[in-house]
Amino acid sequence: MDSEAAPDSLPVPMRRLVFVVTEDWFFASHFLPMARAAIGMGLSVAVVTRVRAHRAAIEATGAQVVPLEADRASLNPMAAGYAAGQLAAVLKALRADIVHCIALRGILVGGTAAAMAGIPARVYALTGLGLVGARSDRVGRAARFALGALVRGPLASSRTRFLFENPDDARALGLDPLDRSVTVVGGAGVDPAAFVPAPLPAMPPLRVAVVARMLWSKGIDVAVEAVRLARSQGAPVELALYGAPDPSNRRAIAEATLRSWSRDGVAWHGSTSDVSAVWAAHHVACLPSRGGEGLPRTLLEAASCGRALVASDVPGCRSLVRDGVEGLLVPPDDAPALAHALVRLSGDPALLASLGAAARARIEAGGFTETAVTDGVRAVWRELLGA
Repeated sequence: MDSEAAPDSLPVPMRRLVFVVTEDWFFASHFLPMARAAIGMGLSVAVVTRVRAHRAAIEATGAQVVPLEADRASLNPMAAGYAAGQLAAVLKALRADIVHCIALRGILVGGTAAAMAGIPARVYALTGLGLVGARSDRVGRAARFALGALVRGPLASSRTRFLFENPDDARALGLDPLDRSVTVVGGAGVDPAAFVPAPLPAMPPLRVAVVARMLWSKGIDVAVEAVRLARSQGAPVELALYGAPDPSNRRAIAEATLRSWSRDGVAWHGSTSDVSAVWAAHHVACLPSRGGEGLPRTLLEAASCGRALVASDVPGCRSLVRDGVEGLLVPPDDAPALAHALVRLSGDPALLASLGAAARARIEAGGFTETAVTDGVRAVWRELLGA
């Protein structure tokens, strides 16, 4: 018997998908289903990230974790260029077929590295525009224009595809949400079997929770002020804050400030590992974001748990919340308007229940499940692999 196999009987090498994301915790909290979906397609998956405490969770999906140090708080172009050079070497060594870049910095560094490594199949998954998206002044508009020109121009190839979590972000970067290169998905998606409705707690008081990183950009201070205003008007409202400051984010709220807010109907509990229990104990999910969101996971999880949503009327939030249907939308940075919404809900249990039921129904039918999101992303990968 010939010891050499015939050429057409040699095993076909597995195609390699490489995720590029700045922080391991972000991938672990949002994108593990995506890694599992890729592996289920028969792809070899690697995640290039700054490794801290979540390597094991990522590796449990079957993905390889490749450490890469990159400080996302730094705006130093030289540091970003150095990181891109390092990453380009990693992508070549991994023999990446598709580079899937997550979030703005991941796109800028990962896109540059993919171009340096000569890998044309790229997915740019924008998870929100951050401060660039939140600013409505001339500086913000100029920054969005420059960013759009960069990702559509030098960082793009004929095989670059764009993933957005809301259509507003696509338009902000000069892309048509209906273009064949653009796919809009329901955020990272949520598993409706893991986040299920529980009976609403007794009233009063109206129990409101914010589950988010403790950042000024999330409008945490607006929620605190709104609850104080609502209580001054005689409304029985209590606010619970769940989340930790993000030390790598320049907009993190100091712990001393968070502790100082923990009085007069406001309590900061720190981070939580049981989000379902939080929503079981509260009536309302609140996110008074100042903007820059993709599609907030906290709202997806609360909606799946059948809770009324009160959020700012900004991109991302308004993609899920329709005013008067799943919740109430208020102008960003407007504590009196938010207070008015909370006062209204505190006196109308029937409205509270109907909003929560509609929120759950929207998750089940509106393309916001993990399955719907991963189906959309897999279609993008299949197109690139087929090309």
